[in-house]
Amino acid sequence: MKILLASQSPRRKELLSSLGFDFEVVKIDCEEILPDHIKIEDAAAYLSELKANAFGNIQNNEVLLTADTVVANENQFLGKPKDETEAKKMLQSLSGKTHQVYTGITIKTSDKSITQTDVADVEFDKISDQEIDFYIKKYRPFDKAGAYGIQEWLGMAKIKKINGSFYTIMGLPTHLVYKRLQELSPFSK
Repeated sequence: MKILLASQSPRRKELLSSLGFDFEVVKIDCEEILPDHIKIEDAAAYLSELKANAFGNIQNNEVLLTADTVVANENQFLGKPKDETEAKKMLQSLSGKTHQVYTGITIKTSDKSITQTDVADVEFDKISDQEIDFYIKKYRPFDKAGAYGIQEWLGMAKIKKINGSFYTIMGLPTHLVYKRLQELSPFSK
């Protein structure tokens, strides 16, 4: 079985490799636009399926893996910030609060497709403007939903509590990916 990872995310590549899978990274050109009235809890799965459906033909020996992560705070989507000002507003809105991170995955073969979403609650301690400025300038979180990476300084220094999978927050619910890929081709030593 040949696994095709449709993601340019270095974090997803690292996590899938750490699970012990060999894979090829493929690129999918897909405009990620959500329908106007989609429920927040359905958005990550919708985007993951959108990407999977935009891929060309999957051969009999191939399995495609797509994923998308959505950060939600007080029923508002927090996407990837466009600039420092937007990143600062996002992080100020997360300071001292609990928000949700949803990561949807789609695993697609030539004859079937499975989509699942995992959610984690993340509670931040208060974050000062100086800490936010430091984080944005040093880590440039413009490629991350919600303007932060849990594995970076802000996650280490300011996350008080997590309810759910650390890896879901990082961008790939590894427990779900492993389970689904095992169902397709069981692990043997």
